[in-house]
Amino acid sequence: MRKTNKIATAVAVAALLGGAMAGTAHAEDAPFPTDKQCAKNKPTDTITKGWCAAIVRSKGNCLACHDIQTPRFPKDLVGPGNIAPPLVAMKSRFPDKTKLRAQVWDATVANPESVMIPFGRHRVLTEEEIDNVVEFLLTL
Repeated sequence: MRKTNKIATAVAVAALLGGAMAGTAHAEDAPFPTDKQCAKNKPTDTITKGWCAAIVRSKGNCLACHDIQTPRFPKDLVGPGNIAPPLVAMKSRFPDKTKLRAQVWDATVANPESVMIPFGRHRVLTEEEIDNVVEFLLTL
């Protein structure tokens, strides 16, 4: 019995290591960082920077109002809000990237009744952070 367990364990470990060594684990498949991880480890790629700018409470805090549906949503992050439209199918909803950017920059231009914070006009997010958020949103 012990020999069987050791063999099974060895096979499982070899499979895990082999998969990692072969490069089957891609960063695109890994969950996005949590808000605390975003603050601690500065991301380097545009999409993850956009995710972090969107979810960190002192920045975009999009999850306070929006449901963000992505398979990379971290399991230990507090669930999303439901008082604003869910952020899904963003490429089809905003085929013109400049319109999506304008919406993030100041949603009251397109809809004066919008309660969405004008992130650019009020300088909540920098121009670069808005660009990163837009790039992230277009992956949804």
